[in-house]
Amino acid sequence: MATLEAKGMFDVFSRSGSENRITHYCAGCGHGIIHKLLSEAYVDLGLQDKTVIVNPIGCAVFGYYYWDVGGVSAGHGQAPSMATAISRLKDKAIVISYQGDGDLAAIGLGHTLQAAARGEHMAVFFVNNSIYGMTGGQMAPTTLIGQKTTTSPLGRNPATDGMPLHMAELVNQLDLPVYIERVSVADTKRIMKARQAIRKALEIQRDRKGYTFVEILSPCPTSMRGTPLDAANFVIEKLEKEYPLGCLRDRSAEATPRPEPKPWVNLATFFGDDGSEDPKCEATEDKERRFKFTGFGGQGILSLGLVVADAARAMGLETTWLPSYGPEQRGGDAACTVVTSTRTIGAPAVENPELLVVMNQAACAKHLKTVKPAGVALVDSTVVLPGELPPDVRIVQIPAIEIAMANGVPKAANVAILGGLIALDALGIPAHVLIEALERSFAKKPALIETNRKVLQAAIDYCRHHGLAGELP
Repeated sequence: MATLEAKGMFDVFSRSGSENRITHYCAGCGHGIIHKLLSEAYVDLGLQDKTVIVNPIGCAVFGYYYWDVGGVSAGHGQAPSMATAISRLKDKAIVISYQGDGDLAAIGLGHTLQAAARGEHMAVFFVNNSIYGMTGGQMAPTTLIGQKTTTSPLGRNPATDGMPLHMAELVNQLDLPVYIERVSVADTKRIMKARQAIRKALEIQRDRKGYTFVEILSPCPTSMRGTPLDAANFVIEKLEKEYPLGCLRDRSAEATPRPEPKPWVNLATFFGDDGSEDPKCEATEDKERRFKFTGFGGQGILSLGLVVADAARAMGLETTWLPSYGPEQRGGDAACTVVTSTRTIGAPAVENPELLVVMNQAACAKHLKTVKPAGVALVDSTVVLPGELPPDVRIVQIPAIEIAMANGVPKAANVAILGGLIALDALGIPAHVLIEALERSFAKKPALIETNRKVLQAAIDYCRHHGLAGELP
């Protein structure tokens, strides 16, 4: 049997700054036992170099100081979503979401159930001690009826606090999870059963068979205000009555490895194209470019960004498109960013774009000052520029809205803007690739292609006639 000497865990809790402190957990806490069982399992199964554990917000928040594997921190309740991203991007990784009852069953309930409903490739280890342990012993979703906590000093009252959540049973209502079991670490016999369940969950991950959920009932002597033995007895005598131990589902024998989902959106498919006539163009720039498109809902801001992103994709560039908009269907703020690169993109957010498109007054006030030096801002002529303009930024105004209306397509102001970008050569993408991307965006409405091409050409002609076309500085 593997032990700590197998280096499944680090020797000391290095965050403390002391070389002789091995844990931050309270005496009698179940987390230390579970950490040991988990590290033994991934070492025994030869998975240590492939494993990534997503740490929760809770007592196990410092998990990456214990497990000698890949470690990632997630926002409160968001560990399953983080684990989903890692699993899809690193399809050979063994991805673990390790969470407590407050993190998983309260703020993270939606993340938990949605990941389970999708059958994501991850092992979820849910540590249920029926209380918020890290933040002072408040009532948790799993707190028992009558159990006293700092926020239920008279005991949990079902009339006002509802009933405890049975997470294993909730997950068991969904179709795609492969393995669901509830175990305990309250005594040696139970720890051996927990060891088997943890190992099985990782074996299923190793074999790429899908989603596993192991709930682990664990003592918390500090919040339960007793000795370690008192806390262990509470788990056996109280928790296990409410949350019976046992396997709720095991489909591992018949489960087969599921196809890996692609982590990206095929924009050609998004636009309605089958991809059979994908345009190809060689990327010539060895750098990253960052664009931002701004205006209000209904101006086609997001669609404009999608067209640019699709054109970059057609060139074989790494591409991201990130939208941002308010709850209004029309009239609210709308923006999107597009990043194109010949290498992997680290982040889709763009705070200082080298190109900014502005289509209304509010966007001008908010974003014009963010353009980086030597950058360019393409602004609709209806926008009144501020008295103090950002230095070293080329600002070009064209009547995009007017051009669209003059050509009988008022909603095509975004296409006129695209024409301006083509004339200015502001994107580093050849004109024919952008035009083909625009046409693909109308794949479901081919009758609109010709009218939108007229708007596009009218905008290009305007820029040429007014001496705006040409290379940007």
